[in-house]
Amino acid sequence: MGEALPLALVVGVATVLGLLLGSFLNVCIVRWGAEPKQSIFRPRRSHCPGCGAQIGARDNIPVVSWLLLGGRCRQCRWPIPARYPLVELAVGLLWGLAAWRWGASLEAARAATFGTLLLGIAVTDARAYIIPDEFSLGGFALGLGFAAAAGLPALLDALVGAAAGFAFLWLVAVVGTAVFRKDAMGGGDIKMMALVGAFTGWQGVLLTVFLGAFIGSVIFVPLRLLKGEVLVPFGIFLAIGAAAAFLVGPALVQWYLVVSGLR
Repeated sequence: MGEALPLALVVGVATVLGLLLGSFLNVCIVRWGAEPKQSIFRPRRSHCPGCGAQIGARDNIPVVSWLLLGGRCRQCRWPIPARYPLVELAVGLLWGLAAWRWGASLEAARAATFGTLLLGIAVTDARAYIIPDEFSLGGFALGLGFAAAAGLPALLDALVGAAAGFAFLWLVAVVGTAVFRKDAMGGGDIKMMALVGAFTGWQGVLLTVFLGAFIGSVIFVPLRLLKGEVLVPFGIFLAIGAAAAFLVGPALVQWYLVVSGLR
């Protein structure tokens, strides 16, 4: 039986892979969030929105190319938003930290994939007020795939979690629409919770909705008081809540039980 790979090597490879995936995630965010939605494969490679010139390989190195170009297109000097290298760096860190925490394992890939999906959802929702099905339903399928690889009990837990996530937010949407006489929840948020349930189980769904609603209220209420009617992308807060539920969900529940005197 061969020796395990050095942790530093595993983390390094995972980080580089994350940087590359972050570059691809930027393409998904821009094209899936466009109106109308664009394909990530056609009609051409990544190009400058300013002059339309295709971005060459040397100008498409994650983070590095943006820094070397001073954040501008090589051809027309159109400013490239800092969001691009930040997303790449964030995904690189996600994959590196997952490898550091769980090593070269299925759980590391599952955690990093979930974090990448949540980041894609949050950024797209912040930019375009939409959660593309490619993230939510595609992520749901990936969650089931990871669960199936872990065994039948994990797959059943993922299926129950996905059903609970979808049904719970659908019910909230129906009740909210009846009470307020307008759409209370977007369809993207509902489908997103199927993704969350597939990765966190039904307990994670409940914690995600609670944390998302709490964080959203803390931010939304002051904005409503200052600016009146505002459109707040709820997917951002659900993504934050889902990440917390995945990473520290059990610890948060235990803390609440102790503080509330229930345990």
